[in-house]
Amino acid sequence: MTQRIEVVGKLGSTYGIRGWVRVYSSTEQAESIFSYQPWFLKINGEWQEVVLESFKQHNHEFIAKLKGIDNREDAQTLTNTEIGVDLAAFPALDDEDFYWHDLIGCEVVNLQGYRLGKVSELMETGSNDVLVVKANLNDAFGKQERLIPFLYKNVVKRVDLATKEIEVDWDAGF
Repeated sequence: MTQRIEVVGKLGSTYGIRGWVRVYSSTEQAESIFSYQPWFLKINGEWQEVVLESFKQHNHEFIAKLKGIDNREDAQTLTNTEIGVDLAAFPALDDEDFYWHDLIGCEVVNLQGYRLGKVSELMETGSNDVLVVKANLNDAFGKQERLIPFLYKNVVKRVDLATKEIEVDWDAGF
């Protein structure tokens, strides 16, 4: 079985002298990064499994202790290392919910059949998530990028992960 690793955060600077490191989560609820186990760290371009020994919240940040990392010097070598999780560790979602990583790379097509481009990333705003769509090179409207609100059923009419296509009610010139 092939693992599919998704980046869920990164390790920051050291904390103390006993091998603790700061953890920066990119999960919706920051603390949920600790629920997804095991962790994989991207070291020298390769994902390597690590064991999370302990974690805690300290002031307004999280710190963690990894098995085998017992001093500040070893912990320093992990600064800015990406934390990944096997996608199999993520819980299944309802039909109308999607993980962001599933939407990246999807082709966005409006109701008139115009291909607006591909989702390059998503942004979280105060009111709703936004699809960042990198326009096709020969975009007839001269667009390089479109920001389309992810309002399911209102703007986003259909998401087909099997074909990697998202249908939207969105003007191609906007």
